[in-house]
Amino acid sequence: MTQNSVQNDDFVIDVTRIRDQVRQKMADGPVTPTFGHDPEKIIEVLNDVIATEVVCWLRYTRHAISCKGIDRAQVADEFTEHAKEELDHALRAAERVSQLGGEPDFDPAKLVQRSHTDYQVSKDQDLKAMLESNLWAERIVISTYQEIIRWLGEGDPTTRRLMESILEEEEEHADDLTDLLGV
Repeated sequence: MTQNSVQNDDFVIDVTRIRDQVRQKMADGPVTPTFGHDPEKIIEVLNDVIATEVVCWLRYTRHAISCKGIDRAQVADEFTEHAKEELDHALRAAERVSQLGGEPDFDPAKLVQRSHTDYQVSKDQDLKAMLESNLWAERIVISTYQEIIRWLGEGDPTTRRLMESILEEEEEHADDLTDLLGV
């Protein structure tokens, strides 16, 4: 290789500058000057994720308990599994809110207002209607979480990875529901 064909790949970190910056705001915990987003905006977005996940947990739990029909046991088991995962998603998002210095918002009076999905109640407990309702909600969540992930980009890789792992499970839920619907 000639000198002209070699790329300059020097990577240098100014550790002294970084040490000085982080010492100035020790109370900010993991939010350092290199954080690429407004932490308050991320907290707001994550609180909406918490609301979405709690509403999904409630819907899946209700459907698991109240569904009827010949395939009830299989569908109820799937709804129960999804409900547990939705609650786990909410708790993981809440932990990240806390890490960023915010307060996780579990206010029941505001959950449905902040949720990306709604809480649909089917009066007839029809399995197909419940499956479709949950698939509809999962598809909304998949789309909104993809947008959140794109927005986060490299500005907050920790929250982005959290959202990517939640998205992966939401896509699995949609796939499970599609299989159960036979579509």
